[in-house]
Amino acid sequence: MLELQNISFQISDEKSAQKEIIKDISLTIDDNQFVAITGPNGGGKSTLAKLIMGIEQPTSGKLLFNGTDITHMSITERARLGISFAFQQPVRFKGIKVKDLITLASGSQLTTAGACDYLSKVGLCARDYINRDVDGSLSGGELKRIEIATIIARNTPLSVFDEPEAGIDLWSFNNLIKVFEELHDTSNNSLIIISHQERILNIADEIVVIAGGTIQSKGPRKDILPGLLSGTGSCRFYQ
Repeated sequence: MLELQNISFQISDEKSAQKEIIKDISLTIDDNQFVAITGPNGGGKSTLAKLIMGIEQPTSGKLLFNGTDITHMSITERARLGISFAFQQPVRFKGIKVKDLITLASGSQLTTAGACDYLSKVGLCARDYINRDVDGSLSGGELKRIEIATIIARNTPLSVFDEPEAGIDLWSFNNLIKVFEELHDTSNNSLIIISHQERILNIADEIVVIAGGTIQSKGPRKDILPGLLSGTGSCRFYQ
């Protein structure tokens, strides 16, 4: 279980004034829960994801993961505890093959066939990618899908995806929906997905709407999604 207790995050602008990006957010993600976080661009969604992973440190407040205080832990320490993160803009790794990256993520000696299974889940033809270098020769969309394949291979208690649909073609996006459903249905792991996409919001257990650095609304999908789609909720649905 992940608990955010009164989390705030400030940065200094060009005039050294403090700008509050996240404002006193409290949120609990239970085990085996699929939470979609949505809201307008610039509202603080990606910043919140980075705070969960340890890429940014909160100005105030506390983060607990399965009862352990992770507020000031590094990315590596949080990863060891079982938190995975898929970036909005994937990282490139020079000098490493796709198969090696997926094998490293899985923590076991995968066969080529095993690594190919993970690539197939994200809509990549395995024979075309398994021995490719994870570098600038791959497009942003290809890197995104490979990164998602590594997250699936890690199979951690908590996985955070920041706009997984970015740079993904429609066929692969349809596959990802099935992957997220399967991950949720076949494990006790929790998923947090930052997204504007209705189809992702429509398979989540709970939706959290963030705007202006605060939680505008949260609750079961059946309670929150209709208001977003109709524009009558506390925050309209953003494409």
